[in-house]
Amino acid sequence: MKKAMILSMLAALTWLNTACSSDDPLDSYTNRNTTTDNTGNSGNTSGGSSSSSGSSTATGDLTTFSVKIDKTTAEPTSGIAAAYYPEEEDNLANNSFATQVAIDLSNPTARTENGVTITVNGGHVTADHGSEKGICYYVTGSTSNGSLTILGEKKYEVMLNGVDITNPDSAALNLLSKKRAYVMLAEGTTNKLTDGTSSKNDHKGALYCKGKLLFNGKGTLEVYGNYNNGIHSADYIIFNTGNNIYAKSTANHGIKANDGVFINGGILNVEVSAAAAKGINCESDITVNGGRTTVITTGNGVWDTEDLEAKGAACLKTDSVFTINGGELWLMSTGSGGKGINVDMEAYFNGGSTYIVTTGSQFKSNNDTASPKGIKVDGDLDIAGGRIWVRTSGTNGEGIETKSTLTISGGEVASYAYDDAINSKSHMNITGGYVFALGQHNDGIDANGNCYIKGGFVFASCSGSPEVAIDANTEGGYKLYVQGGTLVAVGGLENGAQLSQACYQSSWSANTWYALKYDNTTFAFKTPSSGGNGLVVSAPSTPALQSGVTISGGTSYFGGLGNIGATVSGGSTVSLSSYTGGNGMGGGGGRPGGW
Repeated sequence: MKKAMILSMLAALTWLNTACSSDDPLDSYTNRNTTTDNTGNSGNTSGGSSSSSGSSTATGDLTTFSVKIDKTTAEPTSGIAAAYYPEEEDNLANNSFATQVAIDLSNPTARTENGVTITVNGGHVTADHGSEKGICYYVTGSTSNGSLTILGEKKYEVMLNGVDITNPDSAALNLLSKKRAYVMLAEGTTNKLTDGTSSKNDHKGALYCKGKLLFNGKGTLEVYGNYNNGIHSADYIIFNTGNNIYAKSTANHGIKANDGVFINGGILNVEVSAAAAKGINCESDITVNGGRTTVITTGNGVWDTEDLEAKGAACLKTDSVFTINGGELWLMSTGSGGKGINVDMEAYFNGGSTYIVTTGSQFKSNNDTASPKGIKVDGDLDIAGGRIWVRTSGTNGEGIETKSTLTISGGEVASYAYDDAINSKSHMNITGGYVFALGQHNDGIDANGNCYIKGGFVFASCSGSPEVAIDANTEGGYKLYVQGGTLVAVGGLENGAQLSQACYQSSWSANTWYALKYDNTTFAFKTPSSGGNGLVVSAPSTPALQSGVTISGGTSYFGGLGNIGATVSGGSTVSLSSYTGGNGMGGGGGRPGGW
């Protein structure tokens, strides 16, 4: 664990020193699956104040964006951070593999060449370079009943140049040297590795590596795991710019690493279908600095007979620390109890774009449950930049959850969830950024400790009584503190809130564009089609509110549900009265939200 924490700290320092800078971390984003509508259509404004129907729904790209396997769209070139290598030696540029040894799997020959011993048994080839340095295995050809095994005491390179290996009985590519393996995907080539559904040696992956597994090159690699994992390293794995890798497992995880997964770039697509399987599973850190990674899991939850608990699938699962500094993540989990990101320690969102969809419901077994969640973090969750969109639609599906403290200081965070949209078991601090939280059947924002709103733009909505838009655990002796920022709360605030920044209230109409104006700032927002009674707003200076407006221009947030700096026309002035806190407006008692 100590090693994992050191790696995470180094990754964060690398990002702070070398990441691409931008005045707005969202400027460079282009959503390939959605479009944004800023026409300002006011929708249905009839009915006056929304009733407490017990559910809340909205429209826009946040509610409809899709996650699909995409092997063809180019990897992003903006919004990325500097590549990270745990050791300088991991960078291919710092190495030389000048001694080439050719292996044709279509017609392999046994021989000794340049200190490398090659043995052949049918279609199965073993190459041992012993203590020879600088060896590059240049591999071509195909076999439907064979494999390639590499042995040796020194680091080496494997150049895959149009390889197709199927091994019905074990790993297709078996890198058994404990030294670094630099797997080079020859530009313009497609390579394929497949194992069978049975195994003579209980192998761990269709591509197995005993040492560090370092992917390079601009070719394509497809890996199909039918017995266990797709790709497995007993050490760490690094993906680099130019890689185009697809990993699929029907039996276990798509990609498994013991000591770390570092995504510096490339196109990475992962699909898994086994019960409770993980798309990318790591016992140490997972760090994303660039590229586009898409992961889809379809397996349902399962009862773990060893750990004696219910478990669900996850697109990304780390036993240690998760960090994203740049790049894109597209994650979808459709099975019961499935999660987008599941982190056992801390999580840091510093940049990049993260899109998560879960559609499964809660999994129950032996009086235990595995609940679907977009992001689940056991330690502290820190969001300082980038974009995070989360949508959950299955029963009990929370959007973003930490069992510790949540801090949002920057970026765009938008959660549209079946249950609580944003939840912390301990304290929550919002000091900056753009935050949207709609709990379709519960609170929008729910802190089980104190909740501090000190800055940023916060737009929250609940399902209706007894829930509230922004909740703190008053039953436990904690409070909601509104101390700054711009706030819109559809459904009111927690009882006993301490409001050091003035708040105001009014009724509201469904599916309607509003404009909140103060100083030289205009924050336009579209209300949900249903939700809690009463609207509470707050701003750094006394605001004015207009209803039924049409907007144009500005900068869109939350998939078209919010806008800053738009030109506003039409509409009517809304009368605002002082709001002193609590649920007198019909927001409900504000229970903790069902942690």
